[in-house]
Amino acid sequence: MNITELQKVKQRYNIVGNCDGLNRALDVALQVAPTDLSVLIVGESGVGKEIIPRIIHDNSPRRREKYFAINCGSIPEGTIDSELFGHEKGSFTGAIGESEGYFGVANKGTIFLDEVGELPLATQARLLRVLETGEYIRVGGQKIMKTDVRIVAATNVNMRKAISEGRFREDLYYRLNTIPVQMPPLRDRGEDIILLFRLFAMQMAEKYRLPKITLTDEAKAVLLKYKWPGNVRQLKNITEQMSVLSESREIDGKSVRKFIPEDAESTQLATISPAAGGAHSFESEREILYKILYELRGNVSDLRREMNSLRKQLDAGRGGTGHGSVPDYPSIISGGGSDTGGDRRPAPVVQDAVAEEISEPESLNLEDLGRQMVEKALERNGGNRKKAAKELGISDRTLYRRIKQYGLDK
Repeated sequence: MNITELQKVKQRYNIVGNCDGLNRALDVALQVAPTDLSVLIVGESGVGKEIIPRIIHDNSPRRREKYFAINCGSIPEGTIDSELFGHEKGSFTGAIGESEGYFGVANKGTIFLDEVGELPLATQARLLRVLETGEYIRVGGQKIMKTDVRIVAATNVNMRKAISEGRFREDLYYRLNTIPVQMPPLRDRGEDIILLFRLFAMQMAEKYRLPKITLTDEAKAVLLKYKWPGNVRQLKNITEQMSVLSESREIDGKSVRKFIPEDAESTQLATISPAAGGAHSFESEREILYKILYELRGNVSDLRREMNSLRKQLDAGRGGTGHGSVPDYPSIISGGGSDTGGDRRPAPVVQDAVAEEISEPESLNLEDLGRQMVEKALERNGGNRKKAAKELGISDRTLYRRIKQYGLDK
């Protein structure tokens, strides 16, 4: 690790910090820059992953060519293939002309794919082909196009989990992850927190001509102890709030705590208690109940399948010779004690009773509740099916099946 070169990079890109994790990430970026290897940057949201691809491009042989930073999570699923790979005239409604797409325009340059874990599976297949052969086909086209781009990707998604859940292709992961770069979370950067605070405070003072704020030792201890779920982005926001709203220019521990959420593990807004004079939110409770009932429906379906399987086992055990040859299942299901050789309750009666009991939740009209749950999730996410599926805790494929089942695709 060349300390002098690292310091020059930090000065050029206004990077503040001296922790080992940050220095290691910058060192890897500088080492891999002269090559064309794919790089995958992994780190929590707000840690500053976007600076690494910029460093890689500026220190590579492609530095005089174009550089594009693309947020994959912000492009609608229906248009992302067109945005990335281009389209032919008339290939879809509104395609009044042809488009090269980012991979065509960025030929010889670098493309940074932020939030790559949000890519649809179909787009992942196209991206894999580009990485392996440099070839792609425009939407609505037949001609094979060639491109020579350097791809740097970043994600805050647990890629191993996404692969196991079928949301991300394993072969694409290994192709992108040729060179991994791990960006450390702010809570692991120690004294860098104080250095960053000073930087943001100075920037605010210069920009708005305010007296610069400083921290007492107690305030520094509070900042170092906090978990920073929003990382550097959250620290910057809090510093800006203090610069504008604090009457005193010397911030003590008590003042810092006013700007930091009490629950360091949560980034959710605090709910208003009815006892404190706030309105009770029945809407949120209804949403919770909808979700519980929606999940209950799946559990009931699984249990019904298990009971049908058990019925077949019982029928096979009887073999048409009466109930004397039935195994011990009926006594277990009916809650009876050990087999003493006495009369047993007929298996069909027990099975029918259990099956009848299982079917009772259907009276809760779970079909309507499930429909409402899907409708509300789609409404809250502006029709984005990927985000709605994530909120409901189901796969994209399951959501599409539910939409078709409920007739919501019309």
